[in-house]
Amino acid sequence: MKLTISRESLLTPLQSIAGVVERKQTMPVLSNVLLVAEDNTLTLTGTNMEVELVARVVPVHVDQPGRITVPARKLVDICRALNEDSSIDLVLEGDRLHIRSGASHFTLSTLPAEHFPNVEDEPESFRLELPQRELQRMLDATAFAMAQQDVRYYLNGLLLEVDQNHVRTVATDGHRLAMAYMEVPMGCPEVRQVIVPRKGVLELARLLDNVETPVTLVIGDNHLRATVGAYTFTSKLIEGKFPDYNRVIPRGGDKVVLADRTTLRNTLQRAGILSHENIRGVRLNLTPNQLQVFANNPDQEQAEDTLAVEYQGEALQIGFNVGYLVDVMNALEEDQVKLTLANPNSSALIEAQNDNRCLYVVMPMRL
Repeated sequence: MKLTISRESLLTPLQSIAGVVERKQTMPVLSNVLLVAEDNTLTLTGTNMEVELVARVVPVHVDQPGRITVPARKLVDICRALNEDSSIDLVLEGDRLHIRSGASHFTLSTLPAEHFPNVEDEPESFRLELPQRELQRMLDATAFAMAQQDVRYYLNGLLLEVDQNHVRTVATDGHRLAMAYMEVPMGCPEVRQVIVPRKGVLELARLLDNVETPVTLVIGDNHLRATVGAYTFTSKLIEGKFPDYNRVIPRGGDKVVLADRTTLRNTLQRAGILSHENIRGVRLNLTPNQLQVFANNPDQEQAEDTLAVEYQGEALQIGFNVGYLVDVMNALEEDQVKLTLANPNSSALIEAQNDNRCLYVVMPMRL
């Protein structure tokens, strides 16, 4: 293998692929990136056996086609350390890859390309095109609510649901739930649900930009594949049954509070400073046109803050994990936020005042 490529053309896809490659691997080849040079194209592939990312760089001056794997992190660090606008020569000699740029010369160890695992191809069962901006919005609005290392493995990911008219993303860790949707003219004639693992969700979100350019999603029985420009991303799916999120969404709450999102978030954050560091509990005391926030901790320290809200109804005291509420305030984009409450034992429904494309459910806690 022998080729010449500009530093920028190689560094950008390498950095994306390095995010997929885990630092500590049981198989040494999984710490490597697969380089395939042919037909004036350089294809780079990284995988951790759960997700795979492929990037194609064109045009590349390929003198001699070939395939090899090299340590991903070291190759990224070398490219990053080289001068901007420099040209890089990659030459494979025996089991060593030589990297030359100007007066700099590096030699990397390699492993045969045959040892590199490929995500198996499977027949697609459904294909969908969405604007990158919309998919990015839905992932940003919901991914934070995914569980981390929960024994209920199906919660350690994000539900992607497609029906005839909508695409939804839903995440829950058992204490809170986040849902976002967009309308699609030609969805799936029957409801289709898949669970994308946490790593897959985070890496896919990194690939997306705030543009109308479409991303193509191909859903199979075991994999989700997304094509974004020159990148092809593949993730295994989590087998399992996601909870029925519709049963979790509270209905019929009669206490509706309107508040300025930024003011409410800042008030919660201030009070949260003195909340119990493990349970992060705060107590909300709701009275007409006023919301008081209380927090205390085992050191007998306490915080009290008040903000004006739009509310006409009975007084209510209810406790929440302050971190969960702040996460929702950060995920919402509108200035005005609407909280719908029923009683101290019922979950809160939180939405933007004028945009129902995202909704959030937060369970109360006893304080």
